[in-house]
Amino acid sequence: MSYIIDRRLNDKHKSTVNRQRFLRRYRKHIRDAVNDAVNRRSIKDMEQGERISIPQKDLSEPIFHHGQGGQRSIVHPGNKEFNQGDRFKRPEGGGGKGSGDGDASDSGEGEDEFAFQIDKQEFLNFLFEDLELPNLVKRHLEGAQVFKTRHGGIVSQGMPAKINIVRSMRQASMRRRALTAATRKRIRDLKNERDSLLNEDQSPQRQARLQELEEQILKLERRIERIPYLDTLDLRFNHHIKEPVPVSRAVMFCIMDVSGSMNQNMKDLAKRFFLLLYLFLQRNYDQIEVVFIRHHTSAKEVTEEEFFYSRETGGTIVSSALKLARDIINERYPVDQWNIYAAQASDGDNWNDDSPACAKLIEEELLPKLQYFSYVEVMPRAHQALWNHYETIMERHPAAFSMAQIDEPGEIYPVFRRLFKKRMENA
Repeated sequence: MSYIIDRRLNDKHKSTVNRQRFLRRYRKHIRDAVNDAVNRRSIKDMEQGERISIPQKDLSEPIFHHGQGGQRSIVHPGNKEFNQGDRFKRPEGGGGKGSGDGDASDSGEGEDEFAFQIDKQEFLNFLFEDLELPNLVKRHLEGAQVFKTRHGGIVSQGMPAKINIVRSMRQASMRRRALTAATRKRIRDLKNERDSLLNEDQSPQRQARLQELEEQILKLERRIERIPYLDTLDLRFNHHIKEPVPVSRAVMFCIMDVSGSMNQNMKDLAKRFFLLLYLFLQRNYDQIEVVFIRHHTSAKEVTEEEFFYSRETGGTIVSSALKLARDIINERYPVDQWNIYAAQASDGDNWNDDSPACAKLIEEELLPKLQYFSYVEVMPRAHQALWNHYETIMERHPAAFSMAQIDEPGEIYPVFRRLFKKRMENA
């Protein structure tokens, strides 16, 4: 009887590698379906799985076949109506593509599209594929609970699980050689004397001496055998030490405009953008904190629940939120210990005298402390002063500042991917 054991590594929570191979093969179809799902879902349904359909024509396997050309004769069994050279029309309707869009027909055949379900984890994997926080730096942090275990040498005491067999056996061999060196030398001398006596004429005196030599050699060999092969003193153990390692600890400031100029559609666009950002951070980074800031004429740090669902509104002074972010950074997030990021969403409508102040505050006080600042304008109308001032910042700091416009839900995910796409220098 033969047994076949599959030792290929399976992905977590998957029973076989076949599903992973299938997901890799039809990555383009799945990513298109994920993109469509993001655009049509509500905020609360963003983390669910998705049903994916793949056209039957895209599931065909590659095959080898003869190319066109040459002469050939084909006889189809069961033909009673047509002769060689006859031409007939393709049946109309009922194309059999399985999409359900055609009219009823009594002819034609085909196969339905292949449909399968991806779970929540697979959906998020495709959703945030090839995305990262730009300019992320690993730092040595005080009190960080991230350690790396490395080999720290050999010690004479330790746990049985860490015993070093090679070093223990080497130590035992050295001990036995040291303890038996004099005895082995004595045995060699006695054997040399015995061999010399055996080559001479045997007399009663020589016979007695040979008997005495044999007894002494046996006695010494037994003494050597009584020395333990492995003693407790011989045991050696691997020693491992833990040392702190640099960690990628980051904080993201989510700044959302909730002023009266932001209608409900604009607020929904901003919330969906920040929800994508929040899911991305929570899934891809362990050492991450998120600070939520809502602002109108005044800014306030709020909880996640308030940030997404509070109905508070008012006038518009964008600089109030930027000043609050600056104060929080100075108070809680030292630049030498944290990777600091900020994402701002607004309709761009701001008090005229405040827009230059916002640009100056970002460029002079925030950008020197931030790894990356992204601005999203959720307004279908023409850009206003805030956008124009931010464009100047982006021209001078393209690596640390980016901006984009979102007019409709279908643009949220492409804009999000463009802002946080993995850079080549960080790969």
